Amino acid sequence: MIQTITPVLWKDYELIDSGNFSKLERYGTQVLSRPEPQAVWDKSLSDAEWEKRASAIFRKEKNDPEKGKWFLNKKSKEQWYINYAYKDMNLRMRLGLTGFKHIGVFPEQADNWNFIYDRIRNIIGTPDEKSLFNNETADMPSLQGAKPKILNLFAYTGGASLAAAAAGAEVYHVDSVKPVITWARENMEASELSGIRWIVEDALKFVKREVRRGTKYQGIILDPPAYGRGADGEKWVLEENINEMIKLCAELLDKNHAFFILSLYSMGLSALIGENLINNAFGKQSTLESGELYIEDNFGKKLPLGTVVRF
Repeated sequence: MIQTITPVLWKDYELIDSGNFSKLERYGTQVLSRPEPQAVWDKSLSDAEWEKRASAIFRKEKNDPEKGKWFLNKKSKEQWYINYAYKDMNLRMRLGLTGFKHIGVFPEQADNWNFIYDRIRNIIGTPDEKSLFNNETADMPSLQGAKPKILNLFAYTGGASLAAAAAGAEVYHVDSVKPVITWARENMEASELSGIRWIVEDALKFVKREVRRGTKYQGIILDPPAYGRGADGEKWVLEENINEMIKLCAELLDKNHAFFILSLYSMGLSALIGENLINNAFGKQSTLESGELYIEDNFGKKLPLGTVVRF
């Protein structure tokens, strides 16, 4: 049964309004107006109210809808920090206005950060669990004080990596864009964390090599884009490569102490696709969760922001 994933409440984030293919959001002290292709309904506030509230407005280029320019008011900042807290996890992340409308964080992913934190704490504190692969009770060896190894693929600015590190894991953070790795490292330092290994490489190439090495991870986070290029120009196309990637991840995941997260952002890709891919690669999982990530604006409109399948 497909469920929507309940959105997490932030202190430093709110979706003020959405509609007319745009969204108005507050990140800390800054209010941003950005394009949002799934906001096909009407705005609740007037255009004048949006203009009044916005610290910065992103306007797309006519010839390239993926690029554009930010227009800032006198009080706006091009870089600033926000905080996120959950239990004993306290994250601090730098945000910045980029020419691709992204700012360095996807707030709907906070639910996955909480999931990551809780699962790692369980792995560290619980030596015997139900097997996630065959759904049968097994006598499994504990990690004997070793830190769980977590692999974060297409890791961007590292919110999930920070959550894993905060929980006590050894994290392998893989992204093909070096400036993004630098950004993620800044976030780690701002959060006063350590234990993250930075890998600038094509994610699929890295996973294939790890399979050959026989490496095992206690958690894998897979957050692939629709399209991308590796560090050496390798081409990534989601629909063409995702099945192979997940089957390789199944070879890397520890069969005793493990969790897996697949997030999909591409419009038109159902959570059922993720379920089928995971069931094919791992077998059916009794702990599987599947559904849409969304954020509700201040007027009750629910903005879908991708799907997630995890166990």
